[in-house]
Amino acid sequence: MTRRLVLGTNNPGKLREFRHLLDGCGFELVTPRDLGVNFDPEETGSTFAENATMKAVEAARACGLPARADDSGLEVDHLGGRPGIFSARYAGGDRTDSNISDARQLELLLEEMKGVPDEQRTARFRCAIAIATPAGDVQLVDGVFEGRIGHEVRGTHGFGYDPIFVLPERGLTSAELPPEEKNRISHRGQAAAKARELLRKMSGDATAA
Repeated sequence: MTRRLVLGTNNPGKLREFRHLLDGCGFELVTPRDLGVNFDPEETGSTFAENATMKAVEAARACGLPARADDSGLEVDHLGGRPGIFSARYAGGDRTDSNISDARQLELLLEEMKGVPDEQRTARFRCAIAIATPAGDVQLVDGVFEGRIGHEVRGTHGFGYDPIFVLPERGLTSAELPPEEKNRISHRGQAAAKARELLRKMSGDATAA
């Protein structure tokens, strides 16, 4: 019987990406909502890894199943690493505030970077993924995606800050990349590839047992 893995997020964009990125991991992927569980975790950590761990542990305990959760964000060097762990709510509000749109977040960041030359617009996306068991055991993996902040919004793929995150070697934003390419090279793609291997081992161990 296929084991189930809880995807510990309510973010539609992340759910869509991770269902694709974790395909073939050896688990049936479900959400807390699929299981009738209300999932609204606190994100009070000071790092992406701490927040990912909190969410994965809470999802695993609430659902009684292994759970995967992530925390990711954008670090802009000129802004001292901001927005960082506050990427999802950089324009104000809380992480569930539907009134704070992606467009507003992009507008704010571009305004803060106005007049900054390209060589000082370096940035990176970071992603930490935690895999937790109901017993509280946790494994962590991560990924980093280097680029720079563009001068305008470009592209229709992806979500969040993708339309202003430029890959200099390609001259394209993350939102202009074909989804298959983005999923292979992005911070989430890198971390998910590592997580997929961990999950395959977990699934194999369970089958052998």
